[in-house]
Amino acid sequence: MFELGVVYRNIDRADRVAADGLASFGSATVHEAQGRVGLMKTYMRPIYPGAQISGTAVTVLLQPGDNWMLHVAAEQIQPGDIVVAACTTDNTDGFFGDLLATSFQARGARGLVIDGGCRDVKTLQQMGFPVWSRAISSKGTVKETLGSVNIPVVCAGMTVNPGDVIVADDDGVVVVPAAQARKTLDAASAREANEADKRAKLASGVLGLDMYKMREPLAAKGLKYID
Repeated sequence: MFELGVVYRNIDRADRVAADGLASFGSATVHEAQGRVGLMKTYMRPIYPGAQISGTAVTVLLQPGDNWMLHVAAEQIQPGDIVVAACTTDNTDGFFGDLLATSFQARGARGLVIDGGCRDVKTLQQMGFPVWSRAISSKGTVKETLGSVNIPVVCAGMTVNPGDVIVADDDGVVVVPAAQARKTLDAASAREANEADKRAKLASGVLGLDMYKMREPLAAKGLKYID
């Protein structure tokens, strides 16, 4: 059951160094590094390509067709935060546009992840304010019904707690629990170093078949080469 009509002001955020450091690895590496968990549903897409961010979550629960709580959430943003907005039911109206982005950006937000609609895409790109959304829609919203700010929400299939780390890029959006941020950063660093070594071998002409020792298990499964 959702907790409605509340704003939690003093949330515990994940370690800032770890939260910031995860941006350089991207969503795919972070997803793998934490055991292939935390990935939001694939319908969450960036409104324009090329953005790659990480930050700590300020969560918002919206009512369908109503963006009131995004305005309330703006006051709770601290530099380095990413606003994560869910809705009490499926809705793709245009909850967010350039005016709210201006407010969020002034507070230090790095972006928005919203399981709903977004609009003013051209202006948002010009502003350099990235958004990952379920849809793009010109349809406006009202300001009538209370939701909440900084409560646990389910956004695109993933539970997000206030202060968790969000990693988002062209490949998707991943949630890292605040308590796992440092461990995940270390695992992502190790994974990236390992992949750099593999990339160098593949670039030199070594085949994945040999690097990953695939030939024997393929033969055991019955794979035959015919000349």
